[in-house]
Amino acid sequence: MKTELIIRSNSSDIDFALLKDGKLIELNKETTDNKFSVGDIFLAKIGKVLTGLNASFVNVGYPKDGFLHYHDLGAKVQSLNNFIKKVSTGKYKEFTLKNFRFEKDIHKDGSINDVLKSGQNLLVQIVKEPISTKGPRLSSELSIAGRFLVLVPFSDRISVSQKIEDSKEKERLKRLVKSIKPKGFGVILRTVAEGKKVAELDKDLQNSLDRWKTMCKRIANTNTPTKVLSELNRASSILRDLMNDSFTNIVTNDETLKVEIKEYLQEIYPEKEKIVKLHKSATPIFEKYGIERQIKTSFGKTVSMSRGAYLVIEHTEALHVIDVNSGNRSNKAGSQEETALEVNLIAATEIARQLQLRDMGGIIVIDFIDMHRA
Repeated sequence: MKTELIIRSNSSDIDFALLKDGKLIELNKETTDNKFSVGDIFLAKIGKVLTGLNASFVNVGYPKDGFLHYHDLGAKVQSLNNFIKKVSTGKYKEFTLKNFRFEKDIHKDGSINDVLKSGQNLLVQIVKEPISTKGPRLSSELSIAGRFLVLVPFSDRISVSQKIEDSKEKERLKRLVKSIKPKGFGVILRTVAEGKKVAELDKDLQNSLDRWKTMCKRIANTNTPTKVLSELNRASSILRDLMNDSFTNIVTNDETLKVEIKEYLQEIYPEKEKIVKLHKSATPIFEKYGIERQIKTSFGKTVSMSRGAYLVIEHTEALHVIDVNSGNRSNKAGSQEETALEVNLIAATEIARQLQLRDMGGIIVIDFIDMHRA
């Protein structure tokens, strides 16, 4: 499989298109002045506590307050609260959690009034960017993503990506991380950690710990609301999360962005630096790689598939509905049962692509073609 990342930049925003064998599977947009990205951590101020919703509005500096539900506080939020108080007042300056006394976990079905008070400061992380009239969705279960692992403060748990299926490899990775992990920090090993040596894991871990310490220094010297830790820009985060041997092409129409990507790849995947190129053709970059055409055919209400079959995708406030249709194939196949099976299999693949492409979540209802034999 051949993977390509095509990046179109202009004065106001940047578009990122991820292709698999020439087919568009992911499309993202980032404004050049985006200050509220998924992964950013803010020292924020709690606003109105909504007892009925068991949630709170939170001021992170965006025109609309963010939303924080009780279930997104995390079990260790009381430890986090205590840590913020001590760091902010200068009573705790080492920033490690080795000697920090953890508080009891909050109850999973408790009340937000027992944890948060209007006006208090809290560290929160953006899990969903603001859209339209809504502010960002927030969590106080903090995590700092690296190339091979994710650092989770106020935890001691070590877990491994489910995509690593070899049980011996899972145990090897857990054993290595246990030998280098500081107390008070949990670690989630990512899929790309498979086969990596302890030196590579330790370098990534130390980089994440350095980012944590930098964040803590900002907490001690700032007012609320303030961003205290920034996620990588979109291009770097895509490469950090997805970069592997299948990548054959990274093309952008922006010279500065090209240099930044090459520099980042020198750190995480130096052998792939040579695949980064600058688009110089007079043909617009998204037209050159067939992306513009795919955007027009992939984001409408009706999505065509092979041999006349198609999907109808509709969105409501409550859910997404996808209807599978065989189109003009009904009269061509040898039997209706074979037709139904074939179309449903084609549809399942295309629906998976559409979910990723449109970033669809929540309740999704799919009406496949009825089959007598499942």
